[in-house]
Order: sequence, then structure tokens, then C-alpha cells
Amino acid sequence: MARAARQTVLCFLLLVLALVAGPGWTGAALTPEEDVNIRIYKALSPGVVNITTTAVTLDFFFTPIPQEGTGSGSVIDRRGHILTNFHVIESAKKIEVTLADGTKWPAKIIGSDPSTDLAVIRIDVPNGKPLTVVPMGDSGQLQVGQKVLAIGNPFGLERTLTVGIISSLKRTLRARNNRLMEGIIQTDAAINPGNSGGPLISTAGEMIGINTAIFSPGGGNIGIGFAVPVNTARRVVRELIAKGFVSRPWLGIQGQELFPDLARALRLPVRKGILIARVVPRSSADRSGLRGGHEAAQVGNMVVVVGGDVITTIDGREMRTLDDLSSYIETKRPGDTVRVAISRSGQERTVIVILLERPREP
Repeated sequence: MARAARQTVLCFLLLVLALVAGPGWTGAALTPEEDVNIRIYKALSPGVVNITTTAVTLDFFFTPIPQEGTGSGSVIDRRGHILTNFHVIESAKKIEVTLADGTKWPAKIIGSDPSTDLAVIRIDVPNGKPLTVVPMGDSGQLQVGQKVLAIGNPFGLERTLTVGIISSLKRTLRARNNRLMEGIIQTDAAINPGNSGGPLISTAGEMIGINTAIFSPGGGNIGIGFAVPVNTARRVVRELIAKGFVSRPWLGIQGQELFPDLARALRLPVRKGILIARVVPRSSADRSGLRGGHEAAQVGNMVVVVGGDVITTIDGREMRTLDDLSSYIETKRPGDTVRVAISRSGQERTVIVILLERPREP
């Protein structure tokens, strides 16, 4: 009887507390971490949109078949510009954006950059319609172990929140056009199909990355996600809004990476570098006088175009791989000058190259 009486008194006290606290009382206080999660989600989730795209493919009989895709995006200004991934809107014939209030708006592509997997689209909303902007932070000061939040639309489930940490920094990732993306953020926050293009957010409530890919042998999330750093996005977005594309410099060669055995087989005086197989006409390399090869040679199982210059360094930096070359050229702007050290017919020389703008990809 005494035990039953104590339970009755306890239930009565809990009822009184619930009545005093009012509707919303759950019986347990929120932790500071939960408070942060809730605050950020309430503040920023209205600025995360669901993107639905329609593309057209051909079946075996060349019949047009519409295909739908989904992704996420972040509103970045009150004019209706939305930042997302290039691969979300790639080949799209129709784009529709769903805002947090459930309204749907047609969108158009303002600009895209396959090399960073980023794109900007825009919706034309009526004057006075409020849009929640997701503020951009600074990805230059991030640290491994820092808490991050991801908001997106995985599998079409709108504005889902997941939480994790920064697992690593300065990862590399291949873009859709096979160019190397550097400085990529790795996170264990759950990212799934549909999260692409959504923001990775710091506990300060600022976007520090754009969720872009997952490593998933089986197709599901295993805690390895990747995001393009927001400092990259900030630079790219300015150009995409201004002119629809990103201006990049261009050397204009096709080459073969040298390794010691190949260099010995070709009897070259250098053991590492990039053997120029072809110089693209009217490119930076062509105008500066760099030379490509003129005949093919069989080396083991390889066919190599020989007779061209071997690039050893650019501005004093060793060039061992084609990725070394493209990554360094990416740090320059059209009109910049670089000093290219080459080996030509057994002699070393330096060629001054003025970098021209890369032709736009079709």
C-alpha cells in the first residue's frame, strides 16, 4: 500500500508540473547541444530548398523518356539565387524549386561550373515575398573534429537534419569532367542521395560547405560524405551570377607523365616531368612556342608520342603528374604569366607563357 501511495503522489506531482509548465513541457530539459541543433534548424531550414529536375533520355528505340531527379539547394540572396551542385541540374530540361512553405517555383540556370560541381539557379518570386538566406561562413579556419550539421532532402524527404563532425580536410575528389577538386571537406554527417547541393553548416549557423558526394560501396550512407568548401563556392558564385561561367587559364597541352623506366626507355635526360604529346592550336602553349611530339613509339604495352618538350617545373614547382600541372594552373588567372622549365632535345630552357582563357566547354 505504501508503494502504491508513493506512486500516486509522484504521478500527481508530475501532473501539477506539466500544468504549470504548460503545453510543450516534455519532462526533461534540453541539453546545450540540442538547443544549438534546434536553433540552427529553425533559423536556416526555411532557406534550404528541394530541387526537382526533369531530363530527357532516349530508350533503345530512340523514344524520348523523361527522367526526374532531386537534390537540394541554399537560398543565397533575396533576389532568388540558389546555390546547388552542377550534377543536380546537369542536362535538366525543366527545374522546379519547392520552398519551405510548400510553394513551387520554376527555376532557370544562371550559371554552372563542372570543375567545382557547383551551379546557381534562380526563381522569380513576387516582390515582397520573404526568402530566408543561408549565410556563407569561412571554410579557411575549419578543424577536424568540429561539429557540423547538414540540411537537405535525402530521398525526397524535405529539410532533414543530420549532425556529425568534420572527419578530415583537404581531400581531393574528381569532378564530373574528371578535373581534380581540391580542399574538399570530409564529414560523417549522414548524407544521402537528395542531399546533394544542400548546405553543410557550422554551429555558428553559417554554411561552410556544399554537400556534394558520398563514398558508398553499397549505395547507402556509411559515414563518409564530402562537401565543396564555401570559400571555393563564394569565388565561383560571383562569376556565375555575373557571366554564367568561371574564367580559368589554359595551358593547352596533352601529355604523358614520365616515370624513370619510361624515361630510360626513351633515352631522355630527365627522369620525371610531363612529356608533351600535343599542343592545342592557338592555345597558351602554342603561342609561347612549346612543342608537342611528332611520332609514336611502342614502349612495352604503351604507345607514346615522342619528340616533344618535357615540362619539368612551372615557376620552380616540380611537375610530376598532369594533376600537378592542372592544379597549379588553376591557381592563376587568365592573363597571368608563368615560367615553364622544359627539356628540349637534351637541353634545358625556360619558356615564358602568358595564360589565355580556357575555351568554354560545350
